[in-house]
Amino acid sequence: MSKVLRTPVEITYQAELDALKADQGPKPENWQLTPKAVVTYLMGGQAADGTEISAKYIGNRRLIETAVATLATDRALLLLGVPGTAKSWVSEHLAAAISGSSSAVIQCTAGTDENQIRYGWNYAQLLAKGPSREALVPTPLFRAMEQGTLCRLEELTRMGSDVQDTLITVLSEKMLPVPELDDVVYATRGFNVIATANNRDKGVNELSSALKRRFNVVVLPLPDDMDEEIAIVERRVAEMGNSLELPVPANAKAEIEKVVTMFRELRSGQTLDGNMALKTPSGNLSTAEAIAVMVGSLSQANWFSDGQLQAEDVSHNLLGAIVKDPVQDKAVLEEYLETVLKKRPDFAPYYHALNEVL
Repeated sequence: MSKVLRTPVEITYQAELDALKADQGPKPENWQLTPKAVVTYLMGGQAADGTEISAKYIGNRRLIETAVATLATDRALLLLGVPGTAKSWVSEHLAAAISGSSSAVIQCTAGTDENQIRYGWNYAQLLAKGPSREALVPTPLFRAMEQGTLCRLEELTRMGSDVQDTLITVLSEKMLPVPELDDVVYATRGFNVIATANNRDKGVNELSSALKRRFNVVVLPLPDDMDEEIAIVERRVAEMGNSLELPVPANAKAEIEKVVTMFRELRSGQTLDGNMALKTPSGNLSTAEAIAVMVGSLSQANWFSDGQLQAEDVSHNLLGAIVKDPVQDKAVLEEYLETVLKKRPDFAPYYHALNEVL
């Protein structure tokens, strides 16, 4: 078992990626796989040698095809959606399948500046030798341009608008000026950018119209179908449980179904049968949060409940996911417990456990 806490996906799924390289169809320059093989890697299927390829994304195949086709052009890709729609997950797997590495990533925050996007300087070298290529510290974007690979920018709208616009020259002219050296870095074929963004969280900086035009936007929706969402949560919980060496009890699927049911009802503002309107909490209650709730519950069950996944283990994690505002969200959850869960015999353990921790 690797001592690395989170192994890059290109290592975790190396056998599948190697099997898909057998596809000898045409592919863009510097791509590891053909576009069709990239889609198979994301959506699941079978490689030419019969190797089964697991699905990394459960959803509309056309969305992934559009994303892959965009990256085969000179236009950048923006994966847009509310939190928890697998934007970063898809971005990571696209980079692994196309470039063979998902590590060229810039995590955008309010504190991200131009030096973290373009390039920085080794100040010891700068003082000793003055501006030189040896003193220049390349960013992931800089290296991706030189190597002809993909660069990921996570949460693009988190960083300031003036820093975002640093990308305009890179995306339109495919070059990065280095005025200190009177030099220019030109992008090698195969270079492109995958950005992710959501407009649900606070602190979002709207993209300028000039920058928007340089992206092809693919919107990743929350799962419409409940069975689809349960399948996503079940798959990711099993994968993360294996990675963290947490055994997944036999009753995990039944508890996942209950958590997803509660999340979908509170998220949509009505019961699944549509017969009762509900107040919605301030949080997103996304698929990603359902996964986090279940993984946290597995850990609690493993270390404190002899491996038996019970409503008491899940409820503590549920409370943290639902109640973001201690006043408003607590009232929403209390009303949901009394008007909905109290009337459902199979949810009785959750009704009692949540009332105890509220």
